[in-house]
Amino acid sequence: MTHWFHRNPLKATAPVSFNLYGVASSPAANKICNDLRTARARLLDMFTDATCTPEIMKKSSDEYFSLIQGFILPLDGTTQENKLRFIQNFKWTDTLQGNITSAQQDAVFELVSMAFNVAIWYSKFASRLAGKENITEDEAKDVHKSLKIAAGIFKTLKETHIPRLITPAEKGRDLEPRVIDTYIVQSQAEAQEVTIARAIELKHNASLIAALSFETANFYQKADHTLNTLDPECSSKWKKYLQLKQHFYMAYAHCYHGQTLLAGDKCGEAIRSLQEAEKFYSRAEALCKEYRQMKGPGSTAKPSEQLFFKKLGTFIKNTLEKCQRENSFITAFIQKKKKKF
Repeated sequence: MTHWFHRNPLKATAPVSFNLYGVASSPAANKICNDLRTARARLLDMFTDATCTPEIMKKSSDEYFSLIQGFILPLDGTTQENKLRFIQNFKWTDTLQGNITSAQQDAVFELVSMAFNVAIWYSKFASRLAGKENITEDEAKDVHKSLKIAAGIFKTLKETHIPRLITPAEKGRDLEPRVIDTYIVQSQAEAQEVTIARAIELKHNASLIAALSFETANFYQKADHTLNTLDPECSSKWKKYLQLKQHFYMAYAHCYHGQTLLAGDKCGEAIRSLQEAEKFYSRAEALCKEYRQMKGPGSTAKPSEQLFFKKLGTFIKNTLEKCQRENSFITAFIQKKKKKF
């Protein structure tokens, strides 16, 4: 199945020279600063390099993070703060705030901001790969793995690194709980979309697919509600995406639940479930149009024209017609039997 995912833009950053005159006084210290500057520039290039793979990204990010840790971790093995941590200023934009920058003279801020971008890159890589029309099994596994990596990075930042910042994250910025929580849940939901597509492809039990779809819809609803108190100017388009995906997977859940009911000869209940699926699908269709008209961060796309969306509409229609035919046969058979007696 071809997938479509909304993506917010990458964070931008100002160049950092790491010219620590008067501090880096030995050739070895100067080499570390030069290596830091080079590794940072290389990693930033990887974010926009279309040929970059997860393996290259991991190598580049590991190299930079291992060097920047020298500005953060205690040098003598004690719990005393590393004096190098606050020696260099770093500037970063946010994924929702356009060109507005945040600056902190703190290496932890740099670590968190760069790692945030690495997570965004993994989610963008997954989105590019998932958008292919004939995605292979191995590619689907790569999509799932990349989304799980993104969720893991966001979660680690939230739990381990962001609490260490001296200056708390401002409201509406990437590092504040509402925003990073939404990124975590969205990544989890999208990874589960891949699981659902695989379950459909392998013709797994309809009740399993219905349960997974319902859980995925709840993920998207949770992410949407997390953004409720955020400024609509920067979050409204993102929220529309989360809402349309919630309704889309509720339509999936009702459709496959209808199939389960039909298999149990409960045609009347199956029809009602499919009618609910139609309602959720129609609402998702309306949200797709609203999404296209929304201004704000994120790609411009026509989700209702995507293959994944059209396929579901056809599937609901065909399944409902099948239920109605089965119900007509049963009704006719019962009436015929009554006439006999």
